[in-house]
Amino acid sequence: MFFIYINSNLVREIITYSTEVITIIAIIAVSLFILLDNRRSPIKSISWLLVIIFIPVIGLILYFFLGRNYRKNKIFSRKEISDLQHIEKYIGNQIITKISVSIPNHIRIKRKEGIINLLRNNNKAFLTNDNKVEVLNNGIDTFDSIISAIQNANNHIHLEYYIIEDGKIANKIRDILIEKAKSGVTVRLIYDDLGSWGLSANFINSLKDAGAEVYPFMPVRFHRLVTKINYRNHRKIIIVDGNIGFVGGLNIADRYIKGNEEIGFWRDTHLRIEGSAVDTLQLVFLTDWYFVSNKIINDSIYFPEHNIIEKCLVQIASSGPDSNWASIQQAFFYAISTANKYIYISTPYFMPDESILTALKTASLSGVDIRILLPSKSDSIIAQWCSMSYIEELLEANIKIYIYKIGFTHSKIIIIDDIFSSVGTANMDIRSFDQNFEINALIYNENIAINLKNSFNKDIKSSEQLLLNTFSNRNLVHKFKESIARILSPLL
Repeated sequence: MFFIYINSNLVREIITYSTEVITIIAIIAVSLFILLDNRRSPIKSISWLLVIIFIPVIGLILYFFLGRNYRKNKIFSRKEISDLQHIEKYIGNQIITKISVSIPNHIRIKRKEGIINLLRNNNKAFLTNDNKVEVLNNGIDTFDSIISAIQNANNHIHLEYYIIEDGKIANKIRDILIEKAKSGVTVRLIYDDLGSWGLSANFINSLKDAGAEVYPFMPVRFHRLVTKINYRNHRKIIIVDGNIGFVGGLNIADRYIKGNEEIGFWRDTHLRIEGSAVDTLQLVFLTDWYFVSNKIINDSIYFPEHNIIEKCLVQIASSGPDSNWASIQQAFFYAISTANKYIYISTPYFMPDESILTALKTASLSGVDIRILLPSKSDSIIAQWCSMSYIEELLEANIKIYIYKIGFTHSKIIIIDDIFSSVGTANMDIRSFDQNFEINALIYNENIAINLKNSFNKDIKSSEQLLLNTFSNRNLVHKFKESIARILSPLL
């Protein structure tokens, strides 16, 4: 018995020692891997190194699941089918390649031509002018418009969403989709497997049983978890018959109509688009459809002729870890850097990279009026702490910060100089810029910019402006939480 007891102790000591050695080797190996990855930003590398060194076991697990850089790697290679020749064939005569004198406000728009050229070069984003754009404020307006459009569909309905959540509005849309599918309308749905994690099997199966085609985007399943959990499809797209498109910040969930108990009313913004810009939304959807289904769809029926009288310049920009450039981040950077009068930003999560942060402070110090609207309550407490960590230096640069007080503002909007605006899915954060699949409509139109500005100013009236003297005197506990969240922000 004594011999067995001694051996048992010895075995435990050997196991403990071996575990420590393996952990140390793993820490060194992973740290070297991080240091040698020259495509990763230095800030993100430092953040991962700190996590791995100070909480090694948890840090290694988190890095294994979330930290490895799969951008441009083989798990996204199937998306590289963006042969744009077929869409140019369908809408070639509608693509704007030069800002001519026939375009209203062409002189002011020409000042923003650098953004247009940038997105054409880094994203192959077409600029079209035969568009009718309607701004939809909040859930009731948005879902009423969506329901009306899909009820009147004759050929096809394409939907792509980050979150679809079981509830009254999701069930209503599902029932219409089932009815349409049974009547012969083609229904295709892509949902993000992680964002829509709680979506019931009954919801999905009822659509499939009716003849709809439904696919999850990058399913998260155990052994494949590590390669997919960190890159999510954050897009919200609907295309009806190739004529009507929807894009913006709203997911399909009841909270966008009735709020929720924790944070109250959800304020958000969406767009309804008719015209050639819908063709670009369609292209993004069909490219993603190939990725999830391995089916190529490029029939001309999905790119019908548009007879839109209204004129509104629109570029649809998509970005994600499958693209060579951080297209939306670069567009934001250029737009901020070249603003002349004002920049108004509404975002639920403010965790910018250093380039965007520097651009904002530089623009403000040069005399541009910058106002940023943030929520007082958030669905992510860590993201909120991190957002607050940037406030003091923004206030020091004369940037005005407003905190929305009557709920949670989820809108992702930029308005600049009464002529440029962006509405879409990309937040002002590192995850949206670098890791998520996002899509934004960039609009060069005075009426739309002023419409969005008026809504922004209305939100400002329901907000509290932060002042430097008051904010800088917040208690040390808040500052500590913000600092920790700031360090972790590249990992969020």
